[in-house]
Amino acid sequence: MKKLITDLDLNNKKVLMRVDFNVPMKDGKITDENRIIQALPTIKYALEHNAKLILFSHLGKVKAEEDKTSKTLAPVAKRLAEVLGKPVKFVPETRGAELEAAIAELKDGEILMFENTRFEDLDGKKESKNDPELGKYWASLGDVFVNDAFGTAHRAHASNVGIASNIKESAVGFLVEKEINFIGGAVDNPARPLVAILGGAKVSDKIGVIENLLDKADKVIIGGGMMFTFLKAQGKNTGSSLLEEDKVELAASLIAKAEEKGVELILPVDTVVAKEFKNDTEFKTVSVDGIEDGWMGLDIGEASIKLFADTLVGAKTVVWNGPMGVFEMENFAKGTIGVCKAIADLAGATTIIGGGDSAAAAIQLGFADKFSHISTGGGASLEYLEGKPLPGVEAIAEKECGCGCSH
Repeated sequence: MKKLITDLDLNNKKVLMRVDFNVPMKDGKITDENRIIQALPTIKYALEHNAKLILFSHLGKVKAEEDKTSKTLAPVAKRLAEVLGKPVKFVPETRGAELEAAIAELKDGEILMFENTRFEDLDGKKESKNDPELGKYWASLGDVFVNDAFGTAHRAHASNVGIASNIKESAVGFLVEKEINFIGGAVDNPARPLVAILGGAKVSDKIGVIENLLDKADKVIIGGGMMFTFLKAQGKNTGSSLLEEDKVELAASLIAKAEEKGVELILPVDTVVAKEFKNDTEFKTVSVDGIEDGWMGLDIGEASIKLFADTLVGAKTVVWNGPMGVFEMENFAKGTIGVCKAIADLAGATTIIGGGDSAAAAIQLGFADKFSHISTGGGASLEYLEGKPLPGVEAIAEKECGCGCSH
């Protein structure tokens, strides 16, 4: 068991807190503040326990000097202050005298945020490659470290693993704890039947997840662009649909593995096809046995939506990751909407969305409060569903069991 923030004494301590404020922005405005809202319980707890709170996060990828203008965390600090109802001092630096002076001036119950950790990537990717000196330096700025950024927990960066490895006391925050309990619980100790719904474009992105879930789930539903690689494996014509030729054999072996394990692997029975990859084009629904050359499948059809909804009836745990079609285009969003609604309408089930596009879809459609848990980390939740350890969590100190041993 990892230490939780409640296991630490925060009173009058400088608390370094890695949060995930990698929020979508447009023209300097935040378009979805879900990650800020999700971080509030841990932030408020620290402030209520008289911490001198030092927050930091990455925002997007920073590849060139000009990226700094659009990737600054200043608008995020401003929005956090509004949501918290208290000042957040923003320091537009990632190291140096100005940052150190601001931290030295912090009083109990006050909060500051420093600049995007990935600004350090402009000089030899120091953040993303977990430069030992940078991790050590950031650790020296505080007394204790709390990691509440689940979205980057699958990466070993200076701002999570680097700090945790160089500081005496560390713990996870409430959000990371919640993510691990929900996603870990769903996979390792689920209420059954467990149904997994996997979508998205590529089989290659989800191989590990499918393989792990075939060992754990009762039913696995496949939709999205990767369905065509599975349909091809069944000998069907897929026209000009997205296809990973080099993964057809693998898809066939996954179909065989499901059969061997007694897991129901459910594929779409119809698809919405078009001749061009754009919204404003001719489209029609055809059976998966009737995809013609020159046509590409861009969504699942009505019969598949009904099949998937029927498959979900009676499920006690549902994990969903990945859209059913090209959700960004209105004409090919019906499959994702239909599946989202079917999961949201389930009674008495624990329903989990593994972040990414599925999370965006549920929030956009107004179904967010109908799900038990919407993950804040697409990549992290996928790796966790694969059964992989998360470096950002592994680096955190273990709880002491009180018996005098080393655990």
